[in-house]
Amino acid sequence: MRLVTHEWGSGGRTALLVHGMMSDLRSWRRVGPALADRGYRVVAVDLRGHGASPRAARYAPALFADDLVETLPSGAELALGHSLGALALSLAADRLRPARAVYSEPAWGGGIDPTVLAQLTALRRDQIAFLNPRWDPEDLDVEVATLARWDPAGARYLEGLRDTGFLPARPVVPSLVQRAGSSGLVGPDDVELLTGRGFEVRTVEGTGHCIHRDDFDAFMASLAGWV
Repeated sequence: MRLVTHEWGSGGRTALLVHGMMSDLRSWRRVGPALADRGYRVVAVDLRGHGASPRAARYAPALFADDLVETLPSGAELALGHSLGALALSLAADRLRPARAVYSEPAWGGGIDPTVLAQLTALRRDQIAFLNPRWDPEDLDVEVATLARWDPAGARYLEGLRDTGFLPARPVVPSLVQRAGSSGLVGPDDVELLTGRGFEVRTVEGTGHCIHRDDFDAFMASLAGWV
């Protein structure tokens, strides 16, 4: 599937941004311009079933990855994915071949209940603010808008992942794993395992799953040497 994209900047280097589940490319509203200021042409996508991209009859990690390959340029200097976007990016990395990859709070593990995620579409703005007290008001507005456009069927593939996961055996390209201080996806055992497999792992203390919206400055600082 060809995905909807948005670009910031026109630099000589290319950076790719892939958002997480229930979100869309608008979640990169600060990251995209910040990378453009550093000389990148930044290309962000709306995954299938998210934002302005079409809904689909099927959703699966491999399909999310195939869409990235069909839509995005190969050989970018940087590719950065969050959550589901990090999972999809890791499955597409051998074909996209970016010079560097960053996986922010990657959803490589199983055990997430898709019915719980689907219920989140009914959250009000004040409830989102309660759950994410560090977000800017504009990020709250973006979350309300993106939840309204997300296809909850996109979470159904999680039903088959309760006892499995996608933790990579090795990094296809030089790769950073960025984890939140209170990460529920990348635990201490995962850190040790990933480090042993050749990934660099950095923890951004004081943040939750959406590091780039909880503490934008700390998010960017943790990318030192990678962007």
